[in-house]
Amino acid sequence: MGDVLAGFHAVWEFDTDSVLIRFERGIRKPKLFQALGERRIPYEALRSVEVSRGRRGTVVLRARPRPGADPLMDAADGQLKDDADPYRLVLPADRADRAGYYRDQLDGLLGRDAADPADRYLVAAPEAPLTFKAYDGKATFDGSSVAFRWFWTGASTAKWKSGDQSFPVDGLTGVVWRSPENGSSAPTTPGAWHSGYLRLLAHGGEEDEQGADQDPASVIFGLGYGPVHESLPFAAAVLQAVRSAGPAPAPAPARRSLEPHRGPADIADRIRQLGELHDAGLLTDDEFSAKKAELLAEL
Repeated sequence: MGDVLAGFHAVWEFDTDSVLIRFERGIRKPKLFQALGERRIPYEALRSVEVSRGRRGTVVLRARPRPGADPLMDAADGQLKDDADPYRLVLPADRADRAGYYRDQLDGLLGRDAADPADRYLVAAPEAPLTFKAYDGKATFDGSSVAFRWFWTGASTAKWKSGDQSFPVDGLTGVVWRSPENGSSAPTTPGAWHSGYLRLLAHGGEEDEQGADQDPASVIFGLGYGPVHESLPFAAAVLQAVRSAGPAPAPAPARRSLEPHRGPADIADRIRQLGELHDAGLLTDDEFSAKKAELLAEL
């Protein structure tokens, strides 16, 4: 179509086979939109388009993606608030006729399979490398594996004992993302209130029944940790990589402990932290001695 439709938070540029959504930046703009920057949505990725009355004298043009077409929306799994939906374009009410025109135009471009789930991702996820700070650790994705490095101040004893983790995407089947904005829950770690988490699912397994704060395949969110605009694009990128990798050729462990190089100062700090765990009764004498010996061996 070659037309442009500008709304309050984004501009939609219509092409012959897709719409390019450019999200505006600014203090009052949704942070998720700023993080996404722009997204190209092929018309074949859309299920439907509708126009509805918005709040405070506005009209909303809204496209709905097909299930399985967009890794971002698959990861979100219906948890995004309306104001953070990247498929909504909010316009002044006096542009209702124009919104209706583009709805009709887009309706005519939807494919015969629009009502069916997509068999592959048609919308690109944010590109790696990506990283964010969760409440109990730092999550990093380099395009081929996800790494969790635990924080002494937030990680549970179970995670601390398991060591830092690495998960190749070809050993995963999916990602579970729970928004940090959908209420709070109490983990089993005393005093560590959190809301939401990101959990990796391994081949041959289901979502673990234990709490995400105890599962080394998860990181938990909290106030200021794992915000939607950081953790959701991360989850989408991992999900796309997992689907692209396809099934593993043979069963293999999905996780392995990282063995990063540590300098003398880092080793001394880790031994000091282990001593605090030992003094608190969270490590036995044998566990403390064994881990201390491992760290000293790295010098």
